[in-house]
Amino acid sequence: MDPETIDHSFIPNEQNQMAIEIQDACFSWDSCSEKPFLNVGELKITRGSRVAVCGQVGSGKSSLISCILGELPKTSGIVKVNGSRAYVSQSAWIQTGKLQDSILFGKAMDKKKYDHVLSVCSLTKDLEHFTHGDQTEIGERGINLSGGQKQRIQLARALYQDADIYLLDDPFSAVDAHTGSHLFQVF
Repeated sequence: MDPETIDHSFIPNEQNQMAIEIQDACFSWDSCSEKPFLNVGELKITRGSRVAVCGQVGSGKSSLISCILGELPKTSGIVKVNGSRAYVSQSAWIQTGKLQDSILFGKAMDKKKYDHVLSVCSLTKDLEHFTHGDQTEIGERGINLSGGQKQRIQLARALYQDADIYLLDDPFSAVDAHTGSHLFQVF
């Protein structure tokens, strides 16, 4: 990640209500290219907002998230991200090992918070069906989990991080409509 791509201001809420600001920014995978891969004129997202970016396949939705994460190099303009971020990708990434470890992801166990996260991510019933509950060993790349379970574990990991900003890249595609609606309300 290029440190010049994003201004990580981390300004406290009372001083700045903006979570994300992008102004006259151009992004390109190839720094030698004269034509930018993505142009963003102005984007301002205030803290506490829920924003959905909709568009056709290939229209740049995932690329916009990559810009905010600092993964798509900025060739000009301003990008400011004020706060910590948690990212949930389109394709679920699952850590091999115990299911609990994939959710905690190195954070200390707070049982009350953990149980709340399991509940809001609709994982409680799933764990009841696993022989060892959240101590169940997850196979390589989550081979012993359904697509919906993988996505909900990935969402639980993000939620457990207590981030200021959540960047979700089509995380509901692998879950049924009822669960997707519930999860959307949570985030």
